[in-house]
Amino acid sequence: MTSTTLYTYSDYFVVEGGIPLRGEVEVSGAKNATLPILFSTILTEEDCLITNVPDLLDVRNTIKLLRNLGAEVEQAGNKVFVRPTINSFTTGQEIVRLMRASILSLGPLLGRFGRAVVGLPGGCSIGARPVDQHIKFFQSAGAKVEIRNGYIYASVDKKRGVHFSFELITVTGTENALLYLASVPEESVLENIALEPEVMDLVEVLKKMGAEIEVRGRKAIIKGTERPRGFIHSVIPDRIEAGTFMVGAVLTDGEVLLKGANPDHLGSVIKKLEEIGGKVEKNGDGIKVSRRERSLKPAYIETEVYPGFPTDMQAQFMSLLSLADGRSVIREKIFENRFHHAQELNRLGACITVRGNTAYVNGVKELYGAEVYSTDLRASASLVLAGLVAKGKTTIRNIYHLDRGYEKLEEKLRKLGARIERERED
Repeated sequence: MTSTTLYTYSDYFVVEGGIPLRGEVEVSGAKNATLPILFSTILTEEDCLITNVPDLLDVRNTIKLLRNLGAEVEQAGNKVFVRPTINSFTTGQEIVRLMRASILSLGPLLGRFGRAVVGLPGGCSIGARPVDQHIKFFQSAGAKVEIRNGYIYASVDKKRGVHFSFELITVTGTENALLYLASVPEESVLENIALEPEVMDLVEVLKKMGAEIEVRGRKAIIKGTERPRGFIHSVIPDRIEAGTFMVGAVLTDGEVLLKGANPDHLGSVIKKLEEIGGKVEKNGDGIKVSRRERSLKPAYIETEVYPGFPTDMQAQFMSLLSLADGRSVIREKIFENRFHHAQELNRLGACITVRGNTAYVNGVKELYGAEVYSTDLRASASLVLAGLVAKGKTTIRNIYHLDRGYEKLEEKLRKLGARIERERED
């Protein structure tokens, strides 16, 4: 990669609160769309060009993984060129442990080689995220699958079409199945699929590669191709990054124009933000966000699969509701262990009580700077947002989580007027 920015586990943020965010910011490409698209290059022997790629830790690790498999990968700015000279069907644990998305190498490796050996994935500490739905799909498709010594071993003698229904809606499970079936010439049917915009972006890429895919509600009908083509594709904007800045604009009583943001991907977030007191307007090729009312209103939030309220925005809205005029309730229905940030927000003066999968947020008048620790990607974002309005200085540790999913966040925030600096332990 041409980027020379190197973040370390010792990096931390120092944020001085009290300044409204004002100005405009360009929304980066979506991490959760970029990763499966990068993995799709394994399917083909032809060159691929991906644009609007964010410079993130997870993207770097995925590129490293592709190189370890034998691919030639070059990055210039937000463009990634892949010459998929893959000569291995094994993804080692050293990278796999760092990010859950590495499981997405299983489908295309099995599709290209008929064999795949993939380390069990890691990622954020937000609860158990089993891969059983992936394994059940591959077994249904005729693959032999075993788990030994921390690795998934999969092989298939003859590719055939399959009719499979996921027991629960899973984004990476849907993507892995699509990646494999794009190389299976017989018609297949997937039911109870995920419909996130990032999944649909992958569908567009697989179509460019020669697969025929029709999505009807939560059903996909797929007819793959024996020789997937190379492609050129621009990644969709990151709706979670956009949503984070939207919350920041309302929380700090500022006004932010999010260039490139797609409001069609943010319906549930926009609706809830307006309910709490935000003002959201479509503006040319983006979204303008400000606060509509002086005081923030409490709200009830329940995370759901798309198009419901995204679990990846739950933490950011908890920071916002910490200053609402009344009591809010947040129910987390996607992951069972995603409220670690509540305790850290309480260190800043918030009043949050967690019982099981429900958080009760009693709004307070002010937050106060303190030292806090992030536990996952979106928790990091929630603490940065809280620091923007807390009195005094807030120190946020373990921000390497944040570097996995936000491109140059501190630079973008400084452009909007925030006082935030990245520091490093000696």
